Amino acid sequence: MYFIEVHLIAAIVLLLWAVRMVRTAVERAYSAQLKRLLNHANQNRIGAAAAGAAMAVALQSSTAVSVLASGFAAGGLLSASTGLALMLGAYFGSALVAGVLSFDLTLFTPPLMIIGGLLFLRGNSRQSKQLGRMVLGIAFVLLSLQMVSEATAPWRESGALEGALNYLKGDLWTGFLVAAIITWLSYSSVATILVIITFGAAGLIPVEVAAAFVLGANLGGTLIPLGLVRGADVRARRIAVGAVVFRGGAAIVALLALQALHGDLSALPGNVGQQASVLHIAFNTVVMLVGLPLTQLVARLTDRVVTDAPVGSDTDIARLRSPALGQTQGGTTDSALASATRELLRMSEVVEVMLQPVMEIYQSGDKIAIRRIKALEAEVDRANRDIKLYLTRLDWEQMGDEQSRRASNLAGFATNLEQAGDVIAKLLVRLAEQKMERRLTFSTQGWQELTDLHARVLCNMQLALNVLVSADTESARQLVIEKDEIGALERHSMAQHFARLRTGNVTSIQTSDLHLETLHALKRINSLLSGVAYSILSDNGELLDSKLVPVAAK
Repeated sequence: MYFIEVHLIAAIVLLLWAVRMVRTAVERAYSAQLKRLLNHANQNRIGAAAAGAAMAVALQSSTAVSVLASGFAAGGLLSASTGLALMLGAYFGSALVAGVLSFDLTLFTPPLMIIGGLLFLRGNSRQSKQLGRMVLGIAFVLLSLQMVSEATAPWRESGALEGALNYLKGDLWTGFLVAAIITWLSYSSVATILVIITFGAAGLIPVEVAAAFVLGANLGGTLIPLGLVRGADVRARRIAVGAVVFRGGAAIVALLALQALHGDLSALPGNVGQQASVLHIAFNTVVMLVGLPLTQLVARLTDRVVTDAPVGSDTDIARLRSPALGQTQGGTTDSALASATRELLRMSEVVEVMLQPVMEIYQSGDKIAIRRIKALEAEVDRANRDIKLYLTRLDWEQMGDEQSRRASNLAGFATNLEQAGDVIAKLLVRLAEQKMERRLTFSTQGWQELTDLHARVLCNMQLALNVLVSADTESARQLVIEKDEIGALERHSMAQHFARLRTGNVTSIQTSDLHLETLHALKRINSLLSGVAYSILSDNGELLDSKLVPVAAK
């Protein structure tokens, strides 16, 4: 029995790790594309649900979609009702993933391992390696499910298991709560559902108990994001609470209905595992279809119930900075540079908070948001000044070459962030105010181009911060590639804009200056953020001295 239990635990651990492996690979390879897809979710509720389903299928996790949605909601880029529609779609998408993986796909395991291994080991690009990691993760999911089935085979004639199941048949709520807790602890509703389906297919649990487990796993899956956003922005918490109301509340209602109606679930086709899979998909389909028309109502409810805690002004973050730069006086140079890096990360977070709601301000002209950005711009200026003064106080004569370069790079990136803050507060905000004062509206295509570019710049900001912390050469190369692609997007948008002008598009003519200046501003911000990559690539000998063709080569 000991070896059977160890085998089962190992199989479940492999399943959890494999699901996480797939999600990590997709996030690393397609993060920018996923965020652009999320940025388009604001168009309508059906589109948001479709985007959520697609992202959940790609990531094999509704929790990962929730984390992305929370970040957008915190920045004012995603309304509560749209965020709830997105999550309803994500729950449906994750149910589809579990349903597909529940089929007997063991014949695909060896070829998937071979293909994934070759892509990961032989791939020359970051994209191909992450694709290989994703394929390997899917293979390991299938392998782990096979291991679960093999480990539970001896239990089918167990008297102890029969006694436990007889108890759970009479007390479905215990199974419901146990499944919810296990799902919450494992941080993966997909993995929990797959284990339940595998148990059912092996004949270990009856369909009534499987249904209680499935409903409990659905409740536990909504509690995971709720814990992750506990200390986050109130807009992110409202989406998490609304998701609990929809999916968690529906799970409780469904279990009550199952008990009250004494439904005979054994009439469903297939074995218990297949029946559990059908129930899981049907439950999330119904939740999505019933929930989509109610998203605005639940959003208004969460606005009243989930209120922002009384805190100081937005500029209180400045009080957190001085200790970071004052802790290492008299310490080593490396610790001082680490403190400066921490301060630079905090400064960059402020710039990110300034940049996130810009497109929303273009639409709404929110005066409060504009005042917040202008106030934060002063804090960015102060942080830039503090960082540079801190670095100048270090003993540069005692620094090694690498330390000197690091200090210079930190000072340079601080200047870039300060300039990016100026572009946001003094140019983009001014353009937004002009648009509202003149009561102008961008053309549909022009607005789409601007929002796409804005979302791309936000993604590149995250990549720039990763490069700052890790000094990873491959990430630095990717950042420079993204800079070139931003330039290509700007040129394409300009060409499309001039084409619209030639056709006499009235809205494009009226907003021409605003459109072009916004394009240039966003490109300028991206260029400033990309500066952190060049020093790293230069130190590693991966930059050419000039883009010009040598005279001798003509």
